Amino acid sequence: MDLFEVTRRATDVAALYDRLNEQQRGRTWTTDDYMLGFVGDVGDLAKLVMAHSGTRDTDDVREQLGHELADCLYSVAVLAHRTGVDLAVEFDRCMNLLTGYVGQQLDGPSAAAPAP
Repeated sequence: MDLFEVTRRATDVAALYDRLNEQQRGRTWTTDDYMLGFVGDVGDLAKLVMAHSGTRDTDDVREQLGHELADCLYSVAVLAHRTGVDLAVEFDRCMNLLTGYVGQQLDGPSAAAPAP
């Protein structure tokens, strides 16, 4: 599945949540609500990564870790869509910058450029 398909699936699910939230709460999630939810998911992910490395106890850590990573990806895709960011384009641009930066660092300190 590519980033376009990830975004399409995520926005389809977000539309379902919009209908459910409207029905149950009389309102849908704003972009700020999604951001706060994402922050909570990242906190959950941090605990699961710690459990995966053995510093916390959690049952079924591998299954939960996969779920939480997917949940974070869902939030990122929805946030990108709602803010008008083409995630595929920006991901490619970011990876190109990082590749160039790391490549320069590997070539030696005289070729080093400031971190992006």
